[in-house]
Amino acid sequence: MALFDGIKRQLRSVVEWEHPDPNLILTLWTDNGDEIKNASKLIVGPGQGCIFVYQGQVQAIIEEECLINLKTDNIPFWTTIKKFMQFFESEHKVAIYFYRKSKIIDQKWGTVSPIKYDDPKYNFPVGLKAFGNYSYRIYDVKDFFVNVAAGHNNFYVDDFRQVMSSRILHPISDYLADSQFSYAEIDANREEIAQGLSIKLSMAFRKLGFDITDFRIEGTDFDTDTQQRIKRIADLTAEAHAAQAAGVDYSKLQHLEAMREAARNESGGAGMGMGLGAGIGFGQNMAHAMAEQNSPETKPEADDPMATLAQLKKMFEADLISEQEYSEKKKQVLDRL
Repeated sequence: MALFDGIKRQLRSVVEWEHPDPNLILTLWTDNGDEIKNASKLIVGPGQGCIFVYQGQVQAIIEEECLINLKTDNIPFWTTIKKFMQFFESEHKVAIYFYRKSKIIDQKWGTVSPIKYDDPKYNFPVGLKAFGNYSYRIYDVKDFFVNVAAGHNNFYVDDFRQVMSSRILHPISDYLADSQFSYAEIDANREEIAQGLSIKLSMAFRKLGFDITDFRIEGTDFDTDTQQRIKRIADLTAEAHAAQAAGVDYSKLQHLEAMREAARNESGGAGMGMGLGAGIGFGQNMAHAMAEQNSPETKPEADDPMATLAQLKKMFEADLISEQEYSEKKKQVLDRL
C-alpha cells in the first residue's frame, strides 16, 4: 500500500484545494510528498486564492477562480513557477498555498479583561466588559501571509480569533476615552460605538492584511467595583428625587435620616441615651422643617389646609415621617378647621 501511494503521488496531475475545511483560512499544498508535474493542472475554486512561495518569499499570487493547464497555458503565475523550477523539480524549497477569499461571518468576540476609562460625567473609574460578533476577510493576501501566517502550514479561524482578542482592547479603550460617553449612555449608544470601533479596527487590521466588517456589540456589563459605584449613585439620585417631591432640601433630608437611624438604636445604656437625645433632636428638626413648610416666606400656600394636608401626605409617602407622626399632624390640621 505504501509503494502504491508513492507511485500515485508521482503521477499527481491536479493541484487543488480539495474539500476545504471551513475552519481553515490558509493551507499548504501539500506536505505529504506530492510534486508539481509538467502536465499538472491548477484548479482554484470559488472563494479561493493561491500563493506560490519560493525560499520563503511570495513570488506570485492568483486571486481568481480558474483552471490552468501547466504545459500549455501562458499564465504569469505558472511562468513564475517555471522560472524557479527545472523540470518541476527543485533543490530549493518551493510551496503552493491555498487561502480562503470568502468572508468569514458571525465570529464571536469578547473583552478578556475590563476596559478601563474615566467616566466623563461622574469622574470615577469605569471597568467595562463587552461582547459581540463580527465578520472579516483577507484584504491583502501578501501582508497576511508575511505578517500573520508566515511559518504556519495551516492557519485556522481560531488562530485569527486569538489575534483579534489580543488587539481589540486598546482600540475600544481609546474610542471610549475620546467619545466621552458616561456609563449610563453606553447601552443607548451601542450602535454608534460599534460603528466607530469598526473604523478603528479596520484600520488596525488592514495592516495585517485583514478587513473587519459587520462589527457589532451585543451586550455590555461592568466589573464589581463599577457596579457598586453605580448603585450608590442610583440610591443618592432616588433620595434626592424623593426629597424634591416632598419639598424638603436634600441636605436636610440626609440629616433627618441620620437622626432617625440614631433614634432607632436602643442597644445598651449609651444607645438608649443616644436614642433619647436623637429622638429629641429629630423632633426638633421635624418641627423646624414643618415650621419652614408653614412659613409664609417659603410656602405662602401652606396657610391653605388642603395644601398642608397634601404636603404631609407627600412627606409620609416619601418615608420622611412615620405613620403616627402623619396621623397626629393631619389631626392637628383638621382640628383647626
